[in-house]
Amino acid sequence: MKNSSKNNYSGNNSKQFKQKSNSNFFSKNTNSLNKNNRFSTNSSKNKSVNNSNEIGKNNLSSFKKRKPIDKSNFEASNKAPKNYYELSNKKNFDDWIWGKHSVFEALISARAINRIWCTSEIFSSEKFYILLKDLKSKGVLIEEVSWNRLSQLTFGASHQGVALQLACSKTISLEKLIDISKKNTSNPIILALDGITDPHNVGAIIRSAEAFDCKGIIIPQRRSAGLTGTVAKVAAGALEHLPVSRVVNLNRALETLKKNGFLLVGLSGDGQSSITSFCEKTPLVVIVGAEDKGISLLTQKKCDYLLRIPLKGKTSSLNASVAAAVSLFYLASK
Repeated sequence: MKNSSKNNYSGNNSKQFKQKSNSNFFSKNTNSLNKNNRFSTNSSKNKSVNNSNEIGKNNLSSFKKRKPIDKSNFEASNKAPKNYYELSNKKNFDDWIWGKHSVFEALISARAINRIWCTSEIFSSEKFYILLKDLKSKGVLIEEVSWNRLSQLTFGASHQGVALQLACSKTISLEKLIDISKKNTSNPIILALDGITDPHNVGAIIRSAEAFDCKGIIIPQRRSAGLTGTVAKVAAGALEHLPVSRVVNLNRALETLKKNGFLLVGLSGDGQSSITSFCEKTPLVVIVGAEDKGISLLTQKKCDYLLRIPLKGKTSSLNASVAAAVSLFYLASK
């Protein structure tokens, strides 16, 4: 029994030993296989990296051979907003016209025009040059701009180098305004605006001027809001009953009015006398300046009187439209 047990034990041990030795043998082989696989994968990776490097070099060499892209053609598109339709809806283009044929037809039809933007190519065109020269003499603001700038103004529209903004009312010449003002009254009042660029202020002034029987308004070609849709809306219909003259140079226009018997009265917070003590009964031109800058120094020198509105509160100044309304009320009631 002992011998058999020993033999069995030894037999079992021998079997286990064989199994262990076999397992160790296969484990070593698998490790070697794994090592071989690692080397093979590494070599394949190296090959792929080398191939990618070669491709990259080829791409770089081909990229260097390419010609540089001319960005001038894309300058306007890059500056233009992405959401064209969204932004164009926000900006009111109801009173805008662009394109050569559309603008030309608007010019020859004698429509009321506030402002024109055009490139140098349009200026060189004979048919446009004659019309633009005539409109400029009548007080229409004409501005020469680059193609890209015009694309920005029209939000990337196909403008063909020219665009215009229509005016809500026609303007008349200064001579015609003087004749109209003296027809029905001996002491008319004309209002002149100096540097008022806010269309809401201009519209409110037009409304007050018509209400207090002012015979007309003079606005300069530059540094002033034009007769836009906003002005007409704030004026609440008064623009249809009040003649407006748009002049190239305000100071020259004031000299012409002075030669025709008008007295020049400027509104200023530093005026020498109060408007309540003014008693002159003569044709008047009341000059109103912007709220921040007031009347320009050159215009002040041309004035016969500088009047102030007496203020009793702590507020040091009035809005331009309010100052115009108060002064017209005092002067019209004399």
